[in-house]
Amino acid sequence: METPLELTFTGMEPTEPLKELVHEKAARLDKFHSRITSCHVYVTAPHQRQKKGNLYGVHIEVRVPGDELFVDSTKGDEPAHEHPEVAIRDAFAAMERRLKAHKQVASDEVKQHDGPLQGKVVEINHDEGYGQIIATDNRLIYFHRNAVVDGDFDQMQQRDTVELVVQTGESEIGPQASTVRPISTLKYNPG
Repeated sequence: METPLELTFTGMEPTEPLKELVHEKAARLDKFHSRITSCHVYVTAPHQRQKKGNLYGVHIEVRVPGDELFVDSTKGDEPAHEHPEVAIRDAFAAMERRLKAHKQVASDEVKQHDGPLQGKVVEINHDEGYGQIIATDNRLIYFHRNAVVDGDFDQMQQRDTVELVVQTGESEIGPQASTVRPISTLKYNPG
């Protein structure tokens, strides 16, 4: 963290073990996002209940470049939050999840799918010897009759499913398949 942790207790007397717990949990946040600029933690004992003890609330504000992330454990009045340690633990667990999600979105981490690229034939010109495939990654890929293996180009129709290998480097007409293999159904369908 670029700035020191800011910690505020409201409606209660702070104890050293609670302060240490908050500092320990805040230090762990750097494992989930390396660019945290500041962290503010507010621990409150907002009200008394007739049949239950104090329900402690923990509000955490974390700033990262370009964004502010918030967690508020007071929503829902979790009965276990009669203990400040539990409320602190739950709030920091929620912030860890939020930081992981934010980092994934910010770095555009996309799950890679195993296996060859697949698609469907959207255009086929038997007379000219070429066609086009819409791939599962939403690219429109050109293919020539010579790229078709394990099948007969002349038997291919629109909406046929295929596996394909795209050449590295684009031609003048865009991405082009070096290998096209007809298959029975898509193994991976992103839609």
